[in-house]
Amino acid sequence: MRAAVYLERGKISVEDRPAPEPGPDEVLLEVSHCGICGTDLHFVMDGWGRPGSIGGHEYSGTIAALGRDVSGWAVGDAVVAGADSGCGSCVYCRSHRTSLCEAKGDPGLNEFVGAFAQRKSVAAAQLHRVPEGVRLRDAAIAEPVAVSLHGVTRSGIQPGMRALITGAGPVGMFTLAVLRARGIDDVTVSEPSAVRRALAERVGAAAVITPDALVAPALPLHLVDAPFDVAFECSGVASAIESALAQLGKTGTLCLLGTGMEQPRLDAIRVLLNELVVTGAYEYDEHGLAAALDLIASGRIATDVLIEARDVGLDEMQAAMEDLAAGTIAGKVLVAPN
Repeated sequence: MRAAVYLERGKISVEDRPAPEPGPDEVLLEVSHCGICGTDLHFVMDGWGRPGSIGGHEYSGTIAALGRDVSGWAVGDAVVAGADSGCGSCVYCRSHRTSLCEAKGDPGLNEFVGAFAQRKSVAAAQLHRVPEGVRLRDAAIAEPVAVSLHGVTRSGIQPGMRALITGAGPVGMFTLAVLRARGIDDVTVSEPSAVRRALAERVGAAAVITPDALVAPALPLHLVDAPFDVAFECSGVASAIESALAQLGKTGTLCLLGTGMEQPRLDAIRVLLNELVVTGAYEYDEHGLAAALDLIASGRIATDVLIEARDVGLDEMQAAMEDLAAGTIAGKVLVAPN
């Protein structure tokens, strides 16, 4: 099979690799589509990845072969695959927070063969059936929708509250879409890229601004004129994290969804005096992928707006990643390896 292999910072190569053989409890998928996410960009463009690895974890496909012990599935079934179910015995798995399983390795450093390839083997226990009437192309975004659903759930936001999103890359845009689907109308998006600001307006942002419009109050106890109840930080940029915290009203919540290596300065006095909450949202809820597929099937997520109109092949991935990193592409880019 052909696969996009990470070589070194900023460089991937399309290579011929042996097609995987499914184990007894696995299936072999023919990959239909795989999305390029912010983590993929960090692994390739920022050099976080493991040389020789194949990335890609937002994908859909059809079953091409079954392991000998697999039941309940058939060749040709349309599916998406979620994260593994965890060890099942640690305190986090027992409390249904499998994304925090103690047995999981370090992201990008542990062994992983992703879906930027024509074929992928995956445990049958990780499969979710694509609902009737949902295209495989749309089903491929179930994972980022699930991530955004998890962030929205962690934040505790309810209709009638005011929300701020900093960073309108894929995570920010899907968070905006989920908020709108849940009836939260007053959402402001802060983003430096003009093309991403334009897309945020199409997805339904009430206001779209540039980051310099977010000015921090002079003193920790002072609030901005129109404070937000919840801020979703989706860029991973240290200055954006600091700015988002400063826009909150008393008892407000900052939910971190973006990833970045630059550490922000936490205004601890502002947190203390205003009783703010700072939390993270990693991966998604135990049943998040199923909930995401249901939301996509409902039509309340504008997939035609969120996804770039043209798929890219494996040979076009390098250029697409460079454009995404530069902010010249606004929507979710899907790779069609076959």
